[in-house]
Amino acid sequence: MSWTHGNIAPSVEPVTDPAALLALTSGLALGLGLIVAIGAQNAFVLRQGLRLEHVAAVVAVCTVSDLTLIAAGVLGAGAALSRVPWLITVICFAGAAFLLWYGVLAGRRALRPGTLLPDAGGVRTGLAVTVATCLALTWLNPHVYLDTVVLLGSMSSTYGEHRWAFAAGAGVGSAVWFTGLGYGARLLRPVFARPAAWRVLDAGIAVVMVVLAVSLLVRGVVAG
Repeated sequence: MSWTHGNIAPSVEPVTDPAALLALTSGLALGLGLIVAIGAQNAFVLRQGLRLEHVAAVVAVCTVSDLTLIAAGVLGAGAALSRVPWLITVICFAGAAFLLWYGVLAGRRALRPGTLLPDAGGVRTGLAVTVATCLALTWLNPHVYLDTVVLLGSMSSTYGEHRWAFAAGAGVGSAVWFTGLGYGARLLRPVFARPAAWRVLDAGIAVVMVVLAVSLLVRGVVAG
């Protein structure tokens, strides 16, 4: 990025620049590759989308959080984080505790069909609690820092002056994924009109949360 007019206004790289396009598409591919996986955050977004409950807020929180973490990685936070191993250990244990708690809640929902209704007649969660849960599932997940901050940040540095094009590609991937997952989930609502389907979904979420929690405990012990 160059500066003009007395170092006041940055010039914008042309989108036709082959190197910038390569960085953009590489960031998009890697960003989607890291985020499109079964995990705590995606399971939460899917469930909120199926319930049509605070979808816009959840999508916004996930997207803005990812963009913030991607930018932090490009700015060098990934390199700094890798030099503080004890912080990863703390995050691992905190994340494991939260995931275990959330897994227990999902298991309880699976055992109580009355809380599984997707319509307004079912039990709904307030906006503040929903946003707080989404933030916790995002920021208490060590994989977010290892993948989004450290890995993406390290990869972006290989593109030199086009590193922000790489970051933009990764950011677009996150925005597209969370929007599609949150708002596309409603297409599955006919399937989840049956309480049995919600029972299976929440049981699956409970298993995923517990498995992730155990993996984080192991990672925390090893890192410690």
